[in-house]
Amino acid sequence: MGVLLHLLSGVALLVWGTNIVKVGILRVYGANLRHVLSASVANRFTAFLAGLGVTGLVQSSNATAVIVSSFVGQGLIAVAPALAIMLGANVGTAVMVQVFSLDLSWLSPLLIFIGVILHLSKKGSKPGHVGRVLIGLGLITLALELISNATRPVVEAAGVKVLFASLTGDTALDMLVGALLTLLCYSSLAVVLFCGALAAAGVVSLHVALALVVGANLGSGVSALLTTSGANQPGKRVTMGNLLSRLLGCVVALPLLGQAEQLLSMVDADPQRLVVNFHLLFNVVLAVALLGFTSPLARLCETLLPGRNTGESQVTPRYLDPAALSSPTVALANAAREVLRIGDRVEQMLDNLLRVLRTNDAKLAAATCRIDDEVDDLYTAIKLYLTRISVEALDERDGRRWTEIISLTVNLEHAGDIIERILLDARDKKIAHNLQFSEAGMQEITEMHARLVANLRLGLSVFLNGDLKSAQLLMGEKANFRELERRYSHSHLQRVATQTAESIETSSLHLDVISDLKRLNSLFCATSYPVLEEAGVLNRSRMKDDAAAPIASVPSTQAR
Repeated sequence: MGVLLHLLSGVALLVWGTNIVKVGILRVYGANLRHVLSASVANRFTAFLAGLGVTGLVQSSNATAVIVSSFVGQGLIAVAPALAIMLGANVGTAVMVQVFSLDLSWLSPLLIFIGVILHLSKKGSKPGHVGRVLIGLGLITLALELISNATRPVVEAAGVKVLFASLTGDTALDMLVGALLTLLCYSSLAVVLFCGALAAAGVVSLHVALALVVGANLGSGVSALLTTSGANQPGKRVTMGNLLSRLLGCVVALPLLGQAEQLLSMVDADPQRLVVNFHLLFNVVLAVALLGFTSPLARLCETLLPGRNTGESQVTPRYLDPAALSSPTVALANAAREVLRIGDRVEQMLDNLLRVLRTNDAKLAAATCRIDDEVDDLYTAIKLYLTRISVEALDERDGRRWTEIISLTVNLEHAGDIIERILLDARDKKIAHNLQFSEAGMQEITEMHARLVANLRLGLSVFLNGDLKSAQLLMGEKANFRELERRYSHSHLQRVATQTAESIETSSLHLDVISDLKRLNSLFCATSYPVLEEAGVLNRSRMKDDAAAPIASVPSTQAR
């Protein structure tokens, strides 16, 4: 019972240390994480090296799988480079097995000691977060040592010797036993070291030990998939692809265990070293063989796990950190950054809208409507996040900022709904009948679209920096856009009157589109109101005073 408790405590400490390292790495990189990852996954070879380096840092391919899956789920990287990272992570684990086959009992206390000093003396700063990472690494190293010590009496137990002695060469069964051991220990690294100890003690033959190592690789893939079972579909594709690659490697490796044993015995005949070297050879060969096929493997995973794609079509909250809610100013800044991401998605919807109106691309229209679902998800997340900020803790300035953020969020969500409705109308009234706008009409829509996108960007800039001149310019653009819509409606009706065929066929849709573009522009220009109102330059009404006076003087009984 005591041995089991030591083993379970070692596994629990390994999981906890992995979590500490993950959090520490996220805190160190912060907002620059996307740019760091973009540079790392520029091609499959640098992605492979990134996986190798990260696993060398966190000392666990499962930890790397969790981190990479979360990045893919957030749209930071695509599935194909993430799979290249996992191939590197698998090699990184094999390298760490080589390292931990040496005596590193001194490393854990050193890492924890330095990490605690950094974390306590520089708490909240970047060096403090680096200290957190070092503490996590020290705990991982300590956990692996505990697991190794806990398994030593298991190896020496008579009952275990009898149990493993029954594994006489049925490679498929031996592989399944190795996979089961890895699932129980949550660490292929620990299981491979365990198999090396079994072989060195003569408990199992080398052939059985190698089959157990193959199973440990398979079990590691299953363990990573189970660990990310709660992730979204894109995140799970990474661990699914990793499992498929390992399964393929196992199928190929099992019939070749005899040849591998002969080859490695010429390098180092020591049973424990031979087992460790086989683990490294297995993962290196698998990485070399599959590194050029990560894209087809990613497509296969998307087929097996359908759902929202990553990158350009997947958006999940990124900056809404619950830990910042205790500091309203920081929380509002996080919410503002998330709102800007909604603005990016709305701009992409606008770009796609123009392409659909030009080309009648039904698939693009459907994909753009799905982006509106993502806008709705972000809108809900921001709204709920803002409601969790303590209103009592807000001063007057933060209170105004809270209102500005929620107002822009609502307007952008409404804009997404309007764009979706335009696309659905275009599908039913234009694409379904293969109609086209007239050349002049399409040119007018294009011009309105260009000014609309420019005003969206200007509105987001006003929201971000509160510049008065930009707010005044945006308000002027609202009036200009209103006049433009009136003029283009009139010119369209003139083309209908002159019997222009395309204009007659698309008349209803054309007028609806330019009217909806004006509504979108009004939503984008609304960001100027708080700035103009604070500066005292916002008119109560755009009607002239002399026209407004008679209306104001009408008795209430007559008004009714």
